[in-house]
Amino acid sequence: MTTDAAQRLALAAHLPTALDAVPTLSPDHRGKVRDVFALGADELLLVATDRVSAFDVVLGTIPLKGQLLTEQSAFWLQRAAAVAPTHLVERVDAAVLRCRRAEAFPIEIVVRGYLAGSLMREPPATRGRAYGLTIDPTIAPWAPFPTPVLTPTTKEAVGVHDQPCSLDDLVASGRLARHHVERVVELALALFRMGAAHADAQGLILVDTKYEMGLLHGEVCVIDEVHTADSSRFWVKATYAERIARGEPPEMLDKENLRRWLLARGFSGHGTPPALDDAIRVDVGAWYWDLTERVVGAPFLPTAGGGARVAEVVRRFVPHG
Repeated sequence: MTTDAAQRLALAAHLPTALDAVPTLSPDHRGKVRDVFALGADELLLVATDRVSAFDVVLGTIPLKGQLLTEQSAFWLQRAAAVAPTHLVERVDAAVLRCRRAEAFPIEIVVRGYLAGSLMREPPATRGRAYGLTIDPTIAPWAPFPTPVLTPTTKEAVGVHDQPCSLDDLVASGRLARHHVERVVELALALFRMGAAHADAQGLILVDTKYEMGLLHGEVCVIDEVHTADSSRFWVKATYAERIARGEPPEMLDKENLRRWLLARGFSGHGTPPALDDAIRVDVGAWYWDLTERVVGAPFLPTAGGGARVAEVVRRFVPHG
């Protein structure tokens, strides 16, 4: 696998060329991380830029993040196909996926196996109430739940904070029909079991993860990404018990490291975020790189060409983009 020194050298070299947007092309939709180009009525190109967000705020770029995220996402979507229908057609570039166009549900469904992140930061007495849950207030930080819990949120526009809700809220608000909620829950739990089993075999703990789903030809399918460092928390299994026993947080290989960096500087999603310096940009890239190789089980090899390469790929599919 790639040494930490080699990772950091490569990441530092890519700092000046981190991909904020596909040059000279205007996407049909710009998300927090991905630029989406329509391929007729039935397909989409999903370009994973190097943009990074936290607390629903786009903060800047992380070198090679788009390639690392696409490496993870393509790997997991291919494995997920054994559990649930997905929108993936093929990977056409290091940072670009060709996908079927689905009717996206306006929600995100988070499955949590451990007490961590935003749920851990809630007051113990009311923890989980916004999701319709009753959670034992004595559960220790970073401890496993007896069974995974589901914490849905609404899916809002870029720049608007997603809102917590319960499964019943999704039906009452008209966002999803009851039978679609039941299918989403079934698939989310099955995907989480699959992901947790693979992570365990690779020396990792899949802590929690976000899924997005929609309808494709009337069938609920998985869209966006699965089990990536952007959408999930992963801990290193070998050091988990020892660190918890010492009262230390687990060894993390995901975006939670960036969230903690922001929180330490007083930013939790409101006001002006601190600027990302090159040190944290390389640190985040190194965590994503390490996770990618652990999950995939092979060295990650960056692809050269930057924005010009990605623009050329998009133009092959969208000549008038």
